[in-house]
Amino acid sequence: MMKWLVIGVGDITTKRVLPAIQEEEQSKLVGIVTRNPAKAEPYGVPGFTDLKEALAKVKPDAVYVASPVFMHAPQTMICLREGCHVLCEKPMAMNYAEAEMMVETAEATGRTLGVAYYRRTYPKVHRAMALMREGVIGQPVLAYASSHSWFKAEDEFRSWLLDPDKAGGGPLYDIASHRIDLFNFIFGEPARVRAQLSNAVNNTEVEDSATVLIEYLNNVRAIVDVRWHSRVERDEFRIIGTSGELELSPLNGPTLVTPEGREEIPPHKNIHFPCVENFVEAVLDCKPLLSSGRTALWTDWVTERAVKDNLRA
Repeated sequence: MMKWLVIGVGDITTKRVLPAIQEEEQSKLVGIVTRNPAKAEPYGVPGFTDLKEALAKVKPDAVYVASPVFMHAPQTMICLREGCHVLCEKPMAMNYAEAEMMVETAEATGRTLGVAYYRRTYPKVHRAMALMREGVIGQPVLAYASSHSWFKAEDEFRSWLLDPDKAGGGPLYDIASHRIDLFNFIFGEPARVRAQLSNAVNNTEVEDSATVLIEYLNNVRAIVDVRWHSRVERDEFRIIGTSGELELSPLNGPTLVTPEGREEIPPHKNIHFPCVENFVEAVLDCKPLLSSGRTALWTDWVTERAVKDNLRA
């Protein structure tokens, strides 16, 4: 049995993470760290405002870090050094150096560090990868992902995402990171990155749009385009090969269109559950961890180079 401490009681935590921990049969929630301890009451566990006090009193086996990005690295390393395994929200850290320190701390302490890139668990993604290995689309050469929505943090909801000192950046950090990580999962090690970031519509401290071009060692080129200024929502994801293509749009839906036809392969009803389950099985049952600190390090590598390339432009 894995005893969990959760840091943060925000939108994702209440809708997905806490229900996933409660549903996972080898997991038990034992405490919550939050600015308002009363938020822990509905879950029947003690609430804490101080992380070190929580670690000392409930002695968790694992910690889910769901705080704003600027707290990921320090909180993760505190937990690792206290002997806990850590599953951290994305993006992993504010920059590559922080992410690298997190990985080094996990390896030095012998603890497991996972990052919640849950789209790696999507059944249709694994099906698409299997079809690629079978040569259904020939040699993959180009991939494209978009995520467009409207976000201005109305009524202060998730307003910290517009603060570069807390979030690192705008949609590049918040939503492109998922797509970048998934391309890394599918295509392997990235080699080169170019990018353009801008405030095309909204005058905020972080960008409201970002376009990233990644070239992989296997010569696949991937384009990730994310925007917070679109009234039309888009969630596109496709992989183009020399003799066909795989269409996964919308990425969060069940549909996979291949040269062989259309398949419906839905994700779990709680898209965080397979990620939590995989992490628990990796720690307790020695199963492969789909999204580790070391694999997530490459996403921070791409993000940092995207920012630097935009500054050079």
